[in-house]
Amino acid sequence: MGTRGLLPEGRYANCANGYRIHYLDEGEGDVVVFLHGSGPGASGYSNFKGNYPAMAAAGYRCIVPDHIGYGFSDKPDDVEHPLSFFVECIKQTLDEIGVARCSIVGNSLGGAIALGLALDYPELIDKLILMAPGGLSELHEYQQMPGMQKMFQVFGSGEPVTHEVMKDLFATGLMYDPVHATDDLVRERMQVMELMNGHVMATMKVPVLTDRLPELDCPVLGFWGINERMMPESGIMALAKNTHQLRLILVSECGHWVMVEHRDMFNRNCLDFLHNG
Repeated sequence: MGTRGLLPEGRYANCANGYRIHYLDEGEGDVVVFLHGSGPGASGYSNFKGNYPAMAAAGYRCIVPDHIGYGFSDKPDDVEHPLSFFVECIKQTLDEIGVARCSIVGNSLGGAIALGLALDYPELIDKLILMAPGGLSELHEYQQMPGMQKMFQVFGSGEPVTHEVMKDLFATGLMYDPVHATDDLVRERMQVMELMNGHVMATMKVPVLTDRLPELDCPVLGFWGINERMMPESGIMALAKNTHQLRLILVSECGHWVMVEHRDMFNRNCLDFLHNG
């Protein structure tokens, strides 16, 4: 594994649909796939750099892809980006690298993709770990959230997005404690944002999956920050009332990124769940 700018560069899967997906591959053992969220400059590494090394050290093979349109993966500007396209790219990536069974960790958009994979390919999934997953609320509910409003304001203004603007967005929109909006994180995201074409966020469509949650037939661990500013609280009850085999952890003093703001607690609970269910 090498580096590309500020980020590690791993391997590339040539998917059957013709697109190339970048992923990190660390550790040996049962496979855990980490699916990152959306937003400007998002990548698997920036979302999960505090988490996957701990799980690799505990005896798991960790696959950390960049979604189509993000990170170092391909960024087509001539296709729509419905949830099914993201699911297709991750499934074909796993097919290409020979993963037939895995557990999935997904936050935000990555949580919706994890749900899509589990619903479409139940034979693929051992366990699901979801952090404030998308796909559980209506669009108008998301649009009322202050973090979402700020993100659309920043990226719809046409003004250049500076380091300071990006840092403020993370500190006030995605986190409870702004100490986690580090300059290193912002620089990583700025590097990836310069590679993005914006088309992925403009054409992204995630359906409401609540009615299909009872179809899940694997154990599920959910996390939700009580100080969430991106995802509507209706998603908590949608998850809680419709998901079998669910363990749900509500975290105080926490925004959208529980795996960043409460890293050690998150890692401990994930490892316990992966080991014991």
